[in-house]
Amino acid sequence: MVPPATSTAGVPVADLADGAGLVGALSTVGFVAVRGHGVPVADLAAMRRLLVDLFAVDEAAKRRQAVERTNYRGFIPLQFFTPNREDDDGTVPDAFEGYKLHWECPAGHPARSECDLYGANRWPDHLPGMPAVVAAWWASMDGFVGRLLDAVAPVLGLDRSALAAALDAPLTNATLLHYPPRRADDPSPGFHPHKDITVVTVLDPDPVGGLEVRDRDGSWVEAACPDDALLVNVGDVLEVWTGGRLVSTPHRVASPEGAERYSAPFFVVPNHAVVAEPFLAPVDGFEARSIPMGSVQAEVWRTNWPDEAPSDSHTHLGGVG
Repeated sequence: MVPPATSTAGVPVADLADGAGLVGALSTVGFVAVRGHGVPVADLAAMRRLLVDLFAVDEAAKRRQAVERTNYRGFIPLQFFTPNREDDDGTVPDAFEGYKLHWECPAGHPARSECDLYGANRWPDHLPGMPAVVAAWWASMDGFVGRLLDAVAPVLGLDRSALAAALDAPLTNATLLHYPPRRADDPSPGFHPHKDITVVTVLDPDPVGGLEVRDRDGSWVEAACPDDALLVNVGDVLEVWTGGRLVSTPHRVASPEGAERYSAPFFVVPNHAVVAEPFLAPVDGFEARSIPMGSVQAEVWRTNWPDEAPSDSHTHLGGVG
């Protein structure tokens, strides 16, 4: 029997050593606040400081170092992207600016020939120390994800070596985000409702709040997280791999009025060549599907541009109504 996890405003709290508790949370809410994660406080604090310094630069510098269609690394302009969903009906753009980072694919690695998302990151001119801060943080987050999968795989009956093989040249990425203070008359959402096309997503939440999870009854609840925990949510890939046992849950950002908000979600994504399919027999009511990681990820990035539309009406891009 899976023991109940304690709860904080709709999101259960469990220790990393409690694999059954983690599975219990991720199979119901799809989110869990993880204590005992082992990520050094110094790395988390350095990233929080970096986020503030990163966006404290003039707009000309941001434009000069902005993401491009063929190089999705660098600054994302404020309110540039519209929701990348098939049923977009003219919804106003999300009220964030960002900086995009991807896994640093080593020079000469064979994966570099597979797609533009493999390669070296772009680094801003005004922060010479950023590569070192990001490298330390990234390694710590990668280590945590490995320990998390170590904890939940045996409870679920997943082959841990198969998970490792699917992540040995990952499309893992991070979006460093800044949400300027929201005015009362601003209709823009912080970030529209969506699900993540990831294995898991890991976040050290901003204490100002604003991240909300859609509960099973359709209501939105604050994704509160204790100060000593990291927030983890299931992505579509892990939902598919587990045959629907773990649940990918819609979430959004409702930026608090008048408050500045920063975050750095760490998106764990399999290799370009992986086609995610159930490793376990699907549970009743779960419609099994395949996710070809390379083509789906490319479609997500392409359709982030306001003048691009999905190539067909069936491609799942993470958006929800």
